Amino acid sequence: MTPYADYHMHTPLCGHAIGEPEEYVKQAIKMGLKEIGFSDHAPMVHKPMPGITMSFDELPQYHRLIEDVRKRYASQISIKIALESDFLPGYEGKTKSIIDNYPYDYIIGSVHFIDDWAFDDPASREYWKKHDVNEVYLKYYALLRQSAQTGFFQIIGHCDLPKKFGARPTIDLTDEIKATAKVFKDTGVAVEINTAGLRKPIGEMYPAPNCLKIYREAGVPLTFGSDAHDPQDVGKDFDKAVDLAKSAGYSEYLVFKQKKIEKRIKI
Repeated sequence: MTPYADYHMHTPLCGHAIGEPEEYVKQAIKMGLKEIGFSDHAPMVHKPMPGITMSFDELPQYHRLIEDVRKRYASQISIKIALESDFLPGYEGKTKSIIDNYPYDYIIGSVHFIDDWAFDDPASREYWKKHDVNEVYLKYYALLRQSAQTGFFQIIGHCDLPKKFGARPTIDLTDEIKATAKVFKDTGVAVEINTAGLRKPIGEMYPAPNCLKIYREAGVPLTFGSDAHDPQDVGKDFDKAVDLAKSAGYSEYLVFKQKKIEKRIKI
């Protein structure tokens, strides 16, 4: 059975997505989805980053846009309002003030930065040559654990993102991933199967099969997301996502409402 909920999609307000929210909704209905969640990039708390995230001033507009389609399409599809929020150490107070300022249904916590380097940004790709790949992964997993421990997030996004451009660790990170899985379980966060990786140079969903199996064995719950920045990508490759979930041993996924688990749905 194809998942009925796509919990990761964006809007043009982030500066690097196309298509209006209504187009995403119509595509979701076309794909047979019963529920979607808009989770556009929250404003950066350390500095303005136009073209990467919306600004603080645009948050009310974001809420109005999603509330509008939520009302107009209420009879056809359930629409949740969320954010994808970056975890940046030292800015926890500012992050909390954003996510507490509106009744979001869930917050996806993502790590895109190691220190001040946006390691998944194509414009910063050359900086990979200046970093030790293994060190990047070790720092990344440490940041994932810290992000979960804040208690801010219901879902951890694309949780092996450093592989995006093809960089693979040359050391065994099994113990690191197991330690991360334990923190995820202890803090109650879910991980997402994010199909966008199939559309990136790595050509693989996030997280990798071996990683996902570790999360499942630790009892970490699951959600699904296309990470769509284009309406045509809503629900894309969800059949492959289900196969990945089942191969890792998952039999259900979560949907959220007002930051609480609303349902557990069988796959």
